[in-house]
Amino acid sequence: MTESAKLITDMGRKARAAFSKLTGVSDAQKSAALKAAARHLRANQQTILAANQRDVESARERELSAAMIDRLMIDEGRLEAIASAVEQVADLPDPVGQTIDRTERPNGLVMERIRVPLGVIGIIYESRPNVTADAAALTLRSGNAVILRGGSEAINSNRAIFEAMAAGVVEAGLPADAIQLVQTTDRAAVGAMLKASGLIDIIIPRGGKSLVKRVQDEARVPVLAHLDGINHSYIGKDAAQDKAIAIAVNAKMRRTGICGAMETLLIDQDYPAPGPLVRALLDAGCELRGDDSILELDERIVSAEAPDWDTEYLAPILSVAMVNGVDEALAHIAEHGSHHTDVIVTEDADLAERFILRADSAIVMHNASSQFADGGEFGLGAEIGISTGRLHARGPVALEGLTTYKWVVRGTGQIRP
Repeated sequence: MTESAKLITDMGRKARAAFSKLTGVSDAQKSAALKAAARHLRANQQTILAANQRDVESARERELSAAMIDRLMIDEGRLEAIASAVEQVADLPDPVGQTIDRTERPNGLVMERIRVPLGVIGIIYESRPNVTADAAALTLRSGNAVILRGGSEAINSNRAIFEAMAAGVVEAGLPADAIQLVQTTDRAAVGAMLKASGLIDIIIPRGGKSLVKRVQDEARVPVLAHLDGINHSYIGKDAAQDKAIAIAVNAKMRRTGICGAMETLLIDQDYPAPGPLVRALLDAGCELRGDDSILELDERIVSAEAPDWDTEYLAPILSVAMVNGVDEALAHIAEHGSHHTDVIVTEDADLAERFILRADSAIVMHNASSQFADGGEFGLGAEIGISTGRLHARGPVALEGLTTYKWVVRGTGQIRP
């Protein structure tokens, strides 16, 4: 057995023991642990920011992309948001033990489906140190144990955040191994996690396409993931001009490096004001790559190539196409989208409902920026990630998505004839 395999095996066994203990922990204890963790995050602000600065400086020396550095960076405001998200999760209703449904059979047996934790969750992520806190908070609140493996580019930040979170867990009297961080940056540890069947119940990857693809290809345990955020905004012919401009600029330019950023803009050929719309994006500093119809709108627009329609830029670059009605827009999304988040901007309620019904995406929005594709904005406190699959959770994965269910059958002595 390799050193990495030994490490993950040991962590997995500790996590399973911690998970067993968590089944007897009250909702109040879990909530108290997270509130204590939030206090420790704030109390250790300078330590966390200094650790993050080391990571950012290293990332710049390695010439990582601007989008990667943006996701990596923590300042006082972002750290406060991390701590606040942990507190929000602490205040959410505990999903464990909730009755999903209840029926009584003709023979008097009462059948119930009850929410229970998934078990031991392995989370593999890149760049974003806030995931360390979000994942620890959500898994603990939903009664799961977690093994966290962040990217090497954020190792100092992840360690500092983890230590603050762990201090809160111990202070509240919960098992210390309920949350664990893989301290090594050896990539072999990822492979060991993917093969830890029997110790880890589910893997959740959060990062770039290459990471997620590796996890999906190599995992011997179930995976909950999405590959890309190739998100579209369709501007219908009846869209209000001010809304169209505000939504499009925000969807692309608020933060270009997040998975909820718009990557393709589709404009109905009968929309009366495409010129001001593309100019607003250009003036905001966005490079536009358009089809022949879009090229005519402004000389600053460059011609789109075939790969552009299938690209998650995570940068101030946007593909733009003119489409003939909602059917053509939906066909474009079906061919090039990633089932993450797609938006329609229109004042026509019937058209909006048609789009919402037919768009095969985990998140579909009407008259809103795709940047709202975030668990916190959905009132979930935080998220593990956005799932675009069809099994188990879909969309922002938070507390409910980290539970499964078991059947409970209550009888009064019935026997089967």
